[in-house]
Amino acid sequence: QVQLVESGGGLVQPGGSLRLSCAASGSIFSIYRMAWYRQAPGKQRELVAAITSIGSTNYADSVKGRFTISRDNAKNTVYLQMNSLKPEDTAVYYCNAHLRSIATSQLSAYWGQGTQVTVSS
Repeated sequence: QVQLVESGGGLVQPGGSLRLSCAASGSIFSIYRMAWYRQAPGKQRELVAAITSIGSTNYADSVKGRFTISRDNAKNTVYLQMNSLKPEDTAVYYCNAHLRSIATSQLSAYWGQGTQVTVSS
């Protein structure tokens, strides 16, 4: 069984910063791509940033230059450093991981439960 647990969300003023963390645990053989998505009320879930196992990254245009994704492979953890936050960044942020579990030996996508980020004065 595999779990993704996010932390670090909260309320922040415009221009502020937050750091999200997502730790994967359970019977994991290997983690490939890890990513952060977000979903604002009334909108579709969208990719924010992604990182491969060798550190290649890509970002949504709306967050380039403000957000940084990183990962610690030894801890099976991915981070999202969010700077210069704007009200339009308000959303539930979800962690996503493509990994191969020991139990099934299959490559599957897993999701965290989501963490709320609210940017407001």
